[in-house]
Amino acid sequence: MMNQTQNRRLNRQDYKTLSLAALGGALEFYDFIIFVFFAAVIGELFFPPDIPDWLRQLQTFGIFAAGYLARPLGGIVMAHFGDRVGRKKMFSLSILLMALPTLAMGALPDYEAIGITAPLLLLLLRILQGAAIGGEVPGAWVFVAEHVPEKRIGIACGTLTAGLTAGILLGSLVAMLINTLLSPQAIAAGGWRIPFFLGGAFGLLAMYLRRWLHETPVFRELQARKALSDALPLGDVLRNHKRAVGISMLLTWLLSACIVVVILMAPALLQKQYALPAALTLQANSLATIMLLLGCIIAGLSVDRLGAAKTLTGGSLLLALCSWIFFTSAASSVTALFVTWALAGFSVGVVGVVPFIMVRAFPAAIRFTGISFSYNLSYAIFGGLTPVCVTLLMAISPLAPAWYVLALALLGLIIGLWLSRAERRGSLLRQVNV
Repeated sequence: MMNQTQNRRLNRQDYKTLSLAALGGALEFYDFIIFVFFAAVIGELFFPPDIPDWLRQLQTFGIFAAGYLARPLGGIVMAHFGDRVGRKKMFSLSILLMALPTLAMGALPDYEAIGITAPLLLLLLRILQGAAIGGEVPGAWVFVAEHVPEKRIGIACGTLTAGLTAGILLGSLVAMLINTLLSPQAIAAGGWRIPFFLGGAFGLLAMYLRRWLHETPVFRELQARKALSDALPLGDVLRNHKRAVGISMLLTWLLSACIVVVILMAPALLQKQYALPAALTLQANSLATIMLLLGCIIAGLSVDRLGAAKTLTGGSLLLALCSWIFFTSAASSVTALFVTWALAGFSVGVVGVVPFIMVRAFPAAIRFTGISFSYNLSYAIFGGLTPVCVTLLMAISPLAPAWYVLALALLGLIIGLWLSRAERRGSLLRQVNV
């Protein structure tokens, strides 16, 4: 075990590490999702003008989805080297791999200029973005968890998760600003490129700032003891840590699907189902996202004080209650919309406990690979299937989104109760510095 003071407060170096990790993660998330806010104009510019609108939309969102499908492969490759040559190297590489394709997207000629090559290049750049984000998120969690004291990992992971999620809010605000300041004609003429240039430039700045970060003490200790994985890290994960992989994948389903349904899908669902104005739902959604960030931080604090099992159990019950009230009451008045959505967003913050459990589920030598494989595979499956499942279920019941989130809350409750038993037995969750 490494010689460190487990109960000390976060110091200046810890705050710098956490700030730079959260900043870079937020900007990467911004780069990854900004595409969807301008999907309509991108579809018009990068595909033949004579194809049906439904086909253009399908192809555009297909390119967007390709980023999700590329996450597992990119994440596993980067995690392999993260476990073999160092966390910091991959942590810096991931943000470069995101910044450069985002800049290139902003400068990409459209279909009128280069024909079918335009959507093909767009697809390639989107795949590179997916590979980058697949390495960034697990890498960020591992990096901060291995830097801070053992008794402060919860707040560090919760704060970092809030920072990552802030990238969604930033993308929404930038898209809102562009659409407010520019006419549709100006956006189509080149205004849509501005968010991509901004994202790429800020990404390069974040990569430069990350040069001041240091390799994690845990990885340096592994190097000194020659305790790095001799075999293929992924092989070790699949042979010896199946239970940790299973729990991590289920928790990633909880994380990804709750954010997709309550934050990303809800505006369109409310507009379509209750004819609520788009501007109103976007304003309420921004408040809900801010409350989500706060919820992640509170969940992290709770983990350090009460433990992961109690936090996940109590947070899942709160998620069930608040999400049900939101989906059944939001349309009754403007006040109800803002209040219930804010509470639902806060309750989704229970996902702040997820990275804490994952970093403590795998031993240090294969931690990056274990988290990356579980997280990215689960995200590719459930992140993509959740909108389809919810949409199909709405043909049966208009409250399908509420029932779906209730099912996820039940899943979180079951895992929380199981973790409570595991904590008493001293199994699954281990110290991070070993």
